[in-house]
Formats: sequence, structure tokens, C-alpha cells
Amino acid sequence: MWELLWVLLQRFGLIATLGFLLMRIKVFRNIIIGDISKKDKIFLIFAFGLIGIIGTYSGVEIQGAIANSRVIGPVVGGLIGGPLVGMGAGIIAGGHRMLLGGFTGFACGVATIIEGTLAGYFAHKYSFKKINWTIAFLVGLTAEALQMGIILLLAKPFADALELVKIIGIPMTITNAVGIAIYITIIQNIRQEQERVGAVQAQKALEIANQTLPFLKKGLTYESALATAKIIYQVADIGAVAITDDKKVLAHVGVGEDHHRPGIPIQTSATKKVMMGDAYIANTQAEIGCSHPGCKLKSGIILPLKQGDQVVGTLKLYQPKENAIDTMEIKLAEGLVHLFSTQLELSELEQRAQLTAKAEIRALQAQINPHFLFNALNTINSCCRTDPDLARKLLVKLADYFRKNLNHADELVSLALEIEHIKSYLAIEQVRYGDKIKVNFKVKEGLLDTKLPPLTLQPLVENAIKHGLLLKKQGGQIDIIVTSHEGQVEVAVNDNGVGIEKEKLELLLEGKPCQSTGLGIALQNVHYRLSNIYGKEYGLKISSILGEGTSVKVKLPEEGVA
Repeated sequence: MWELLWVLLQRFGLIATLGFLLMRIKVFRNIIIGDISKKDKIFLIFAFGLIGIIGTYSGVEIQGAIANSRVIGPVVGGLIGGPLVGMGAGIIAGGHRMLLGGFTGFACGVATIIEGTLAGYFAHKYSFKKINWTIAFLVGLTAEALQMGIILLLAKPFADALELVKIIGIPMTITNAVGIAIYITIIQNIRQEQERVGAVQAQKALEIANQTLPFLKKGLTYESALATAKIIYQVADIGAVAITDDKKVLAHVGVGEDHHRPGIPIQTSATKKVMMGDAYIANTQAEIGCSHPGCKLKSGIILPLKQGDQVVGTLKLYQPKENAIDTMEIKLAEGLVHLFSTQLELSELEQRAQLTAKAEIRALQAQINPHFLFNALNTINSCCRTDPDLARKLLVKLADYFRKNLNHADELVSLALEIEHIKSYLAIEQVRYGDKIKVNFKVKEGLLDTKLPPLTLQPLVENAIKHGLLLKKQGGQIDIIVTSHEGQVEVAVNDNGVGIEKEKLELLLEGKPCQSTGLGIALQNVHYRLSNIYGKEYGLKISSILGEGTSVKVKLPEEGVA
């Protein structure tokens, strides 16, 4: 028995080597770190089915049967790709075993299919991300114990099956459990490595966005595009960066800049496709579609830059090698496009604001904090694998938040809409900070139609969280209370946070925000807007007790006009 165990462990080296080579393949690495599509599952089925077949051929013949490592392929495939992959790989490896014959052929084939399927259901229920080497080892032990039971149940004659199990049971169980644990450990290490790289790429996107913000505020011009392309080229490991508007090249930095020059019409067929609104990944020179002879651009990702629903240009990241665009570069490009599109929308709003008497109102509405966007995207990214439904809901909330930030520039909105805006903001913040933030709404019946300037209450709630609740270790609660009295509506945003020091509170009451901490800047902006619209008797009333909390009250005419 122990001699068989040693032989099986030695022969497992072939399976381990095959697995190592598989995990070096770019396609496979991209699959295990991203969402697995139907096409990916087909690839995994055949890959792990092949590993199962090789596990059979690397086995040892024992009394008309084969002591082998066949189960490793289907079980690992199931743990990665779920029941469909486990069952599919099991059918390939198990069906092959049945064709080889022998008195255990049918039993071993059936066992392989069942083991792969059950491993897939286990991963589907508990999430592959939570499966470590210890759990994988226990899954392997369980799978092999199941296989021995099926052999005893189906293989005939029973006496021969029992004798075989006595010989191969322990060696195969130990070898295959160790092999499954090793495979899962390697795969989880790859995922962790890629997640670390993904965090670096997200940080790169934020760094680039912060550096390009001063340029893109001016809109999509030759100057802003060139400055932006140079920043991306310097920060990211990219062969070339190009930016276009909807008709021509605005900037091209890196490989190919000898013929992709600013001012010429869009040359590549790939870019023309993207102008229709969808991103495009070109893995070969032919897919890029540059008509210039000798062009060295071999692969790239091209994404649309949008202002609202309108495509106004493209961002293009190129590499001088074919099939060189991996998942990390895709994430970087997608992050940049989202941030740039937001910045371009801000640019458009600011330019419009300069043409109206309500420039300061529009500017405040257009102030989207890149750090909030980055943190929100990070929060959503962390939920994608652990709770996809929550991630989808948060994306809807984030989109709703920014849509309300950018809309209604010149009009009053209802209190109901303003409260919806607050809830969109809170949905993301409460996922980030958990139980540290609790918010209650108490609105007197009939007041939801009250009109007020957009973005009046959300900055007050954000201020209460940032300067009140989050400075307390245990967090706290915000109460938003809406009442009416003598033709006026009063909205109170009360928190039980750390409160405001007497000196700082006096500055706020005098209309002087604390520049060192940022406390009061949002409050003063809101107060100024309310006073301008409704008159000096309206605006904010602030009271606070250090260590107990702060109350900010907004008074509005009940009919919503001065």
C-alpha cells in the first residue's frame, strides 16, 4: 500500500506540471480572475477533462483496474467553474475511463462524473473565493471516499472490488486530496496576485485622473488630449496612447506616432466601430485595421468617451505585440474612461455655467469628488465576487447619484427627489462603513412635493458623516426630520457625532469655514445658495455640543419660492 502511495505521488508530478503550464496560459489566468462566461466554461471543461484523461494514463494497473489521479481534473474544474464545468470535465474523463474497460471501468466513470458535479455544487454554494487548501484537501478526501463507495456498489464481483479498494483506497485518497489542494493553492495565489495588481491599476487610474483633471476641465481639445495622453503614457506600461474626438485624431503618443498624427481623420476601422458606442479589444494588427504599411500597433483596447449618452471621442491603449491586452489593462482603460467621461461632463457643465447667471449653482452641482468615485468603485469591485447582486444594486445607486448630481442644473427639485439622491449616496457609504452609519428619515405627510435647490441636503449629510460620525470609533446616527410651521418647511439634519469645537462653531456662524479641515465649506456653499434664491432670512442654522452632536437646520418656503 505504501509503495503504491509513493508511486502515485511520483506520477502526480506529470499532472502538476501540466497544471503549472495551464496556469501560465494568459487565457486561463484571465478566466480565473474574472467572471466566467459560457465560452470560458467550455474551455475549462475540455482543459480539466484532458487533465483527467492524463491522470488515468499516468496511473498504475492493479488487479485489472487502475490506481490513478483522474479525479483531480474534474474536481478542480468543478471548484473553479461550478457544476457545469465539473460535470462536463467528469463526462470527458469518466467517459474515457469507461471506454478503457475493465471490471471497474463503469463504476470509475460514473464516480468521476459525480465527483466533478458535486465539487461544482460545493463551490457554487460556498464561493470559490472562500475555498483554501484545507477545504480543497477535505473535498478531495470526500470525493475519493465517494469513489471507493461507488466501486464497491457497482463493480462486480464484489469480492474483487473489496480487495481492490483495500489496496488502492488509502494511496489514491491521499494522493488525489493532496493534488487537489496543491492545484487550488496555486490558483488562489494567482487570484490574489492579480487582485494586488488590480489594486495597483486602480490606483494608477486615480493618479492619472487627478493629474489630467486640470486639462480635461477645458474640454476635449488638442492641448488637453496631448497632455492627457502623455500622462497616461508615462504612468502606465503601454506601447502607445491615442485620443480622438468623433472625427479626427487629437493626440497620439508612443509607437505609431509617425503616421497617427494629430489632425488627421480617424484611420483605423476599430476606432470607427467604437464610435458606435461599444468598447472594442483588438488582439491582432488586422483587427486594429490601420491602413498604413508597416504600422507597429499589434493589439489594443479602444473605448468610447461620452458626455451623457453621446460619444464624443475615444481613448485607445495600444501594445506593439499581438494578444498583449490582458485583464489588468482592460480594467485600467475602463477606469480611465469612466473618470474621463465624468470629467468631460463636468467640463461641459462648467462651460454652460459660465454663460448663465447661475454659474455658482452649476459649479457646485458639477463637483463630483474623484476620491468618492474611486472609493465607490472599489467597494463595488470588492462585492463583485462575494455578492454580485449587491454589486449590481450599488452600481445602480452610483449611477443614480451622479445622474442627480448632473441633472436639474437650472431648476428646483422636489424634496422627494432630494431624499432619493441622499439614499443613493448612503447606499454606497453604508456598504463601506457598515454599522458605523445609521440614518433615519422622518418626513411629515404632504411635504415631499416641497421644492428646493438640488444638492441642498446631500452635502449636509456628507458633512455629518465625514466630520461627525466617522470621527467616533463606534460611529453614530443621523436623523433627517422634515416638519412645517406657519408656511415654512424646516429640514433638520441631526447627528450624534463628535460635535464641533466652540471656536470652529463660531467661525461657521460667522460664515468662515475652517480651511485646515474643510469643515464648513459645503455648509457655506449651501447657505449662500439658499440665501441668494430665497432671501437673507433663509439659509442654514447650525448648533452643536462638543461630544454630543450637531444639528443643521434648513428653512424653506412651503410653496418652494421666495
